[in-house]
Amino acid sequence: MKNTTKLEFPQGFLWGGATAANQFEGGYNEAGKGLSTADVITAGTHTTSRRITPILEEGVNYPSHEAIDFFHHYQEDIRLFAEMGFKVFRMSIAWSRIFPNGDDAEPNEQGLQFYDRVFAELKKYNIEPLVTISHYEAPFHLTQKYNGWSDRRVVDFYVRYCEVLFNRYKDVVKYWLTFNEINILTLSFGAFMAGAMMPEGNGELAHATVKDEQVLYQALHHQFIASAKAVKLGHEINKDFKIGCMIAYMCSYPLTCHPDDILLAQQKDNLSNFLCSDVQVRGAYPGFAKRYFRDHNIQIKMQEEDEDILKEGCVDFYTFSYYSSTCVSADPNQEKVGGNLSMGLKNPHLKASAWDWQIDPQGLRWSLNNIYNRYEIPLMVVENGLGAVDTVEEDGSIHDDYRIDYLKQHIEQMKEAIADGVDLIGYTPWGCIDLVSAGTGEMKKRYGFIYVDKDNEGKGTLARSRKKSFYWYKNVIETNGEQLD
Repeated sequence: MKNTTKLEFPQGFLWGGATAANQFEGGYNEAGKGLSTADVITAGTHTTSRRITPILEEGVNYPSHEAIDFFHHYQEDIRLFAEMGFKVFRMSIAWSRIFPNGDDAEPNEQGLQFYDRVFAELKKYNIEPLVTISHYEAPFHLTQKYNGWSDRRVVDFYVRYCEVLFNRYKDVVKYWLTFNEINILTLSFGAFMAGAMMPEGNGELAHATVKDEQVLYQALHHQFIASAKAVKLGHEINKDFKIGCMIAYMCSYPLTCHPDDILLAQQKDNLSNFLCSDVQVRGAYPGFAKRYFRDHNIQIKMQEEDEDILKEGCVDFYTFSYYSSTCVSADPNQEKVGGNLSMGLKNPHLKASAWDWQIDPQGLRWSLNNIYNRYEIPLMVVENGLGAVDTVEEDGSIHDDYRIDYLKQHIEQMKEAIADGVDLIGYTPWGCIDLVSAGTGEMKKRYGFIYVDKDNEGKGTLARSRKKSFYWYKNVIETNGEQLD
């Protein structure tokens, strides 16, 4: 029977783009900003790891220090976003721009004024800000003095930071995300980026691990408490706030139909993805997490009121990043591939990007259904995109058809998911303007619709120019996803 379901996006769908302060804002030591964890990570490449240097080294390239200098180009950049027709712009606030050390007695007024100007510029073009409160850029002082989120005291510092933001911007920001990719703390190498904990190892970011799961999951618990407190506080300050979680969704298929592979894929989905969102959406630790803690001798230290705090601080909507999928198998002798902060096994049915991320548009539809069927709250895809090397032609044009093809296929699968009944309310492709890669610190791994003249060594004019995908995405937004060719 022919499929007669009309595939379309709902009216009012939030089209836009996504960034993070540490990867595009720059101005790392301007207007009273303190050092963040991102500011002490050097540049790297696809084959050379970035390094963590607690003391900044002379003559070394730290990509976050200038990034693409949104700090001085925000008016131009927002004007370009408006030209594309953005309805929403996902950005993060640099915590150390508001509280330079994280535990300061008073916020930095100069930092607050910068975001006053950014939000005013967005409002001028009727672009809704979607603000990530903490996106891999905790004040470095909190790492040095408290070992980051492993210390319960950091919860209070974060909540005070949220209180300042919520009160200052209660009339200009409606959508908030408490933590970016909070589940990365379930991975040992997420400790520094997501947990701001000083890692073991030789200082290389790729090997910056915390092997003690007790420490990792205790730090994660503290983030859960901080998130729940922030949600409750935000709703008290403005009942119209919509406050969400953000998960790095790791889509994993069983490599074979062997029961061991099927069960392993389910366990990975639970532990890597649903542990965090179950706590943030449902307000309690799921049974599979409690078993994992028992089996691995992990004892979460909770205060008497913690269970109530989690129940009272459930998020309003669910957002996630999706770039690729991988396979899992109980057989250890299988070929591995890369991915967004995770590794998996090669899927013989998929092609991969130049950075070895497997391209799987249908995996996005599967993920949307899997998430929505569990929670039945509004969803947003707040990161999705293709990192690639772009070539500037002699006439200045950039023909990034590979990026258009990637995004087109994923948007088509979002349409399918909406037809399946998923309440998808927004889409913000990652790196809507070229920015620094979090994993490698490179500029040549570009995602944007807007090209920024800067190379891996930090050299360039920072001039902005429109890629072919810029005009394509503009048309996608104008037609509400009807015209994708």
